[in-house]
Formats: sequence, structure tokens, C-alpha cells
Amino acid sequence: MNKVLGFLLILTAPFLLVSFNDPKKEKINWLSIAELHAAYAKNPKPIIIDVYTDWCGWCKVMDRETYSNDKVADYINKNFYAVKYNAESTAQVEFANKKYNYNPAYRANDLAVYLLGGRLGYPTTVLLSTLDAQPAPLSGYLKPSELEAPVKYFGEGAYKNKDYPLYMKDFTSSW
Repeated sequence: MNKVLGFLLILTAPFLLVSFNDPKKEKINWLSIAELHAAYAKNPKPIIIDVYTDWCGWCKVMDRETYSNDKVADYINKNFYAVKYNAESTAQVEFANKKYNYNPAYRANDLAVYLLGGRLGYPTTVLLSTLDAQPAPLSGYLKPSELEAPVKYFGEGAYKNKDYPLYMKDFTSSW
């Protein structure tokens, strides 16, 4: 009896080990601001910036549930330069040939103040058609289905010839 149980354990062990491994989730290729500038200089494409803080619980949820979603990550990696930026960074940063410093009045870096239009709330997803374009901030936690239309609007280049409400009339969600 012990030999039979041992034999069964040997046969089933590899299957059990494989079944408990988490499948690899596609991750977004997050860049620093400096890496963004270098990549953009070689090949311009739209930019998505996740503006977050270390203490923000919804920022962590968005990382876990939205940005780690396979469809979201795949689409962003193919169509955007993605930057993760801590709004409370005290380091001076250069973005689009302008220098930004920490602003104690906002308790945030002036780059975050600029990107969010002075309305600091986290998380905020910022979309830019070009490096020097007017930022389009989307405040708050966004599920993959809520992020899909605005990301595809920029990723497909529809912003060049359609306003967003017109784009949404023909948009069909797939996430």
C-alpha cells in the first residue's frame, strides 16, 4: 500500500507543482523621465504617465488590477511610452525642456502640479499625444474597461481627426 501511495505521489507531484505556479502576467515597461526623453527622441509616440504617491492605496490597487491586466499592459507597451511618476518626488526633474522642483505649498513636485492641472489627486493617469502636448489627466482609480477608450483614442491616433465624444459614438469595448 505504501509503495502504491509513493508511486502515485511521484506521478502527481510535477502536475501539482505546475498548477500552483502563478501564470506570468505581462508587465508594463515603465520608464523614468530621462529614459522617456531618450526613447522619444528616437521614435516619437504617445505617452502615458501614472502619477502616484507611496501612501496612496488606490494607486496600489490600480497597479495590481489595471496596469497588470494582460490586455492593458500589452496595448500600452505597443502604443505608448509609459512613465510611473511619484508626485511627491523632491528631486529636480526636467520634462520637455523645462525644469521642475519640489513645491512645499503643494507638497508635490511642480511636474505633478503641471501634469494634473493643479488638481492633485491620486492616482491620476495622464495622456499626452506628444511630449509637449497639453496633458489630459484622468483622475482616480480606473478599471481596465474604464481606461480602454481614452488609451485607444490616443494609441490609435484618433485624437488627430476626431474629438473624443465623436470617437466614443463608434467605440466598441473589448477589455
